[in-house]
Amino acid sequence: MTSPDTVPHHIAIVMDGNGRWASKRFLPRIVGHKQGVDSLRRCVKACADRGVRVLTVFAFSSENWNRPAEEVSGLMDLFAIALTREVPQLKADGVQLHFVGERAGLSTKVAAGIEQAEFATASNSRLILNVCFNYGGRWDIVQAAAKLAAQGGAVTEHDMSGAMALAHVPDPDLVIRTGGEQRISNFLLWQSAYSEFYFSDKLWPEFDEAALDLAITAFSQRERRFGKTSGQLAVQTDSLAGA
Repeated sequence: MTSPDTVPHHIAIVMDGNGRWASKRFLPRIVGHKQGVDSLRRCVKACADRGVRVLTVFAFSSENWNRPAEEVSGLMDLFAIALTREVPQLKADGVQLHFVGERAGLSTKVAAGIEQAEFATASNSRLILNVCFNYGGRWDIVQAAAKLAAQGGAVTEHDMSGAMALAHVPDPDLVIRTGGEQRISNFLLWQSAYSEFYFSDKLWPEFDEAALDLAITAFSQRERRFGKTSGQLAVQTDSLAGA
């Protein structure tokens, strides 16, 4: 178990490998996505238990609409079912749900489920769970810029950050991608500018508490300089210690 002092405040995860997990077992890809829901359930609990305050997951990207129609339809059905089944327990566990992404074009059933889930968990504060659904980092930047352009006036980095879809939480400290791939895939392009990245070879349905602890341990060993030098950080640390 990692020390609370080394746990990232905000973890973001690209949950990759559900389809490959199923294919390796000669099962339909949708079975892998169902197992992925189970893995997310474990991860939410593990993050809350370890003191993580914000968890953001990439559930369905803007580009995922290009997958086979049967798989997309199955994912929409699975998402609607998961909302019904998982939200009561998430509410009981103190998890506050936010769904981040373009909602236009979603079915009435899915859109209603999203609104109900957010309303039901709005007063929770143990862990914020952001589910990026029909989300893309480029879409997020464009919608923020359009929002600011409509208001008129100059646009600063601070303004942009405040207009992004994840403005309600700080930027992620740690971005994890499972499945052995080492790319960002249009996920949190703006917000991950100074995030630490960790890539796991485990397929998402295999990503368990031990794998999460390995990622957190790796994070705790990084030096986060934010453009400064190691020497500057040492002086800053000494100054804080003497305050």
